Amino acid sequence: MGAVQGGLGVNGMLMVIGAAQALQVSPLILISGRRSVKGWYSGTAIDSQDTLKFSVLAGVRSMNEVFPLEKVAEAYDRMTSGKARFRVVLTTGL
Repeated sequence: MGAVQGGLGVNGMLMVIGAAQALQVSPLILISGRRSVKGWYSGTAIDSQDTLKFSVLAGVRSMNEVFPLEKVAEAYDRMTSGKARFRVVLTTGL
């Protein structure tokens, strides 16, 4: 996670979800771009299971644009351009 600090934009936030052993943070990177690091407790396995059960009961489904792995560059360009609707998913054909 520490390797992505320099990629944060101005006012960017590195969100640590779940447990991490250690994280070295550069004060210079944080200060120079008003960046921050925050942690979020992601809950227990039972919380995740309850969330998935609720999704099934409520008919919640993700909306995806699916690309075969061979079109990874096209999928990446679509995602980074902001043209992708919701999320871009790569498939391996398995």
